[in-house]
Amino acid sequence: MEIYKELNTSASKEFEKLLNSQLSKTKIEEGKIIEGKITKISEKFIFLFIDGLKSEPVLDINELKTLGMLDKTKVGDKISVLLERIEDKNGEVVVSALKAQKIKGWNKLVTAYEKNEPIMGKITSKCKGGVIVEHIDTGSLMFCPGSQISDKPLKDISHLMHEPQKFALIKLDKIRGNACVSRRQIISSHKKEDKAKIVEKYKVGDVIKNASVKGYSSFGCFFDVNGEIDVLVHLQEISYSRVNHPDEIFNIGDKHDLKVISIDKEKLQIGCSIKQLSPDPFEHISNYEINKKYKVKVVKIMDFGLFAELEPGLSTLLHSSELSWTKKNPSAKKMFKVNDQVEVVITEIDKEKRRVAVSHRLTQENPFQLLEKKYPVGSEVEGIVNSMNEYAIYLKLDNLDINAFLHYNDLTYLHNGEEELKKYKKGDKLKVKVLEIKVDQQKVRVGLKQTLIDPFAWFKDKKLNDRITVKVISSDNKGLTVKPEGCEMDFIIKKSQIAINAADARPSRFVGGERIDVAISELDLEKRKVGLSIKLLEELQNKEAVSKFSSTLSGKNLPFSSLSEKLKKKKK
Repeated sequence: MEIYKELNTSASKEFEKLLNSQLSKTKIEEGKIIEGKITKISEKFIFLFIDGLKSEPVLDINELKTLGMLDKTKVGDKISVLLERIEDKNGEVVVSALKAQKIKGWNKLVTAYEKNEPIMGKITSKCKGGVIVEHIDTGSLMFCPGSQISDKPLKDISHLMHEPQKFALIKLDKIRGNACVSRRQIISSHKKEDKAKIVEKYKVGDVIKNASVKGYSSFGCFFDVNGEIDVLVHLQEISYSRVNHPDEIFNIGDKHDLKVISIDKEKLQIGCSIKQLSPDPFEHISNYEINKKYKVKVVKIMDFGLFAELEPGLSTLLHSSELSWTKKNPSAKKMFKVNDQVEVVITEIDKEKRRVAVSHRLTQENPFQLLEKKYPVGSEVEGIVNSMNEYAIYLKLDNLDINAFLHYNDLTYLHNGEEELKKYKKGDKLKVKVLEIKVDQQKVRVGLKQTLIDPFAWFKDKKLNDRITVKVISSDNKGLTVKPEGCEMDFIIKKSQIAINAADARPSRFVGGERIDVAISELDLEKRKVGLSIKLLEELQNKEAVSKFSSTLSGKNLPFSSLSEKLKKKKK
């Protein structure tokens, strides 16, 4: 209790106040890097003095060993440490030199990354997918992927191990504290600078002598120019004749002169041409005429047609749509092969676009025009069923390789067209009538029923309200099915049209085979509509009866006429 009293004296309080005021002058925060002075070095620990702390921090000597600083460190030196805890559960200050060094190194990496500056490092070891690189300034460890070690594949990297060299920072993960670097970018940037100087030496129109074939691909050929730079000759610039692949013409190591046709200073690329060193065959186009037949040589076959040459270097496209009159999108591969001689007609010459359009089908007479001459609309022609679908039959007419369209509605007058369609099969012969020919659209429409007598023709001399005799076929709750005498078509008389009196409008009154008279209530031959009615016939008969009665007897002769006269006399 005496000690406690002594600690609580005014003097002790004044000392505490003075100490706290002094500590507050120095900003001490956890998580900050601060400097400490080494006061003592033992076998296991290094003792530090840090201005502003109430107690001396103790640093594990293994940390300096890890950093490689132990041999260089002595009493009185200053060292940077990370203040982790001002006071732990034991009341001690916790600091770390290792963590401080790591944070300092990371900050340097962040600065270099933000400024896009290279850093110095050395490859210390291999790992899965790449190598470990040590930052020379801070000792921070970074990862370099295998693809980023060099601009070309390396089987052996032993000559690169532990050698200080530049690396580019390509990725920083601030959360995990990971860094990814690239040696390849540094090499490429140096090469880019050198390449830029080489590109500056050339201009469009220059001729490069004795360039060597280095390699090729499907889009062109690469040439080595004096061992300084590679240039590309695009496939289209190799020859005026069509070239499918550079290996058809070149061998590795072949020497050729090149003409510079383009320079891209941003991409540091030089485009060259071989064909432009020779005369342009298109200048011979004046030797050819439109609408005239010529022989062309097939040089390449594609899905959409074929490429051919009028002469070496003067090529043209024969599109699949110009191969045949009758086939839609025919396969050029099935019709022709490379080196075939094909007869064509020139349809267009565009000197500005350097394009020649040709047609193979125009070398033959249009079969649709032949059909129109031989079988004009209204003619009958024999056809063979070539193919079918759910709504039509396609007929090959008169061996003209023309597929005529026969819709199921044009198969029959009397039956359901869809059901009638099912009766036919490929190879069947049919005699049909030509209904429509569209030469420009290459379409022909034919009909089968049009070759037969139209049952509706029975009504040609009929008119509304005409009286006809029909035969009852059947009856049901909805009405009667009847067939006019001499006609092949059945008609329905609705229940509402059976009688004027609703009580008599009973279909059961009639039996199959019975002959009855009806009136034509509707007649439209164009729309092929006919309506029959017993009710209408009754109404017409009643009207006729009234009309006859009124005409034979005038009003003055009626019985009630004389009665009215007598009444008049009585009134007088």
